[in-house]
Amino acid sequence: VQLQASGGGLVQAGGSLRLSCAASGSIFSINTMGWYRQAPGKQRELVAAITSGGRTNYADSVKGRFTISRDNGKNTVYLQMNSLKPEDTAVYYCNLRVGSIDYWGGGTQVTVSS
Repeated sequence: VQLQASGGGLVQAGGSLRLSCAASGSIFSINTMGWYRQAPGKQRELVAAITSGGRTNYADSVKGRFTISRDNGKNTVYLQMNSLKPEDTAVYYCNLRVGSIDYWGGGTQVTVSS
């Protein structure tokens, strides 16, 4: 299984970005896809996740600003990030979880300037 993330970049506070992550390979249809982030000096944390059935989970810090969605036919997950804040600056990692097995994509940098 391979995960390819894209869409990071530099944006001013209050701006928006959309991250995408496409999974390829042998993927069990029942799974959870999500986004984690890691800021310098901090632990990796869950940002948002979505099950193959469409159930979502968000970190409190992004509720109301970020929206996660997925296209099961394309094995792709999206993260629409609005009203970005400097504290959202981090490397964002795509994750695919099947049962207890985690697959990770390479990170994509998101930088929010004040």
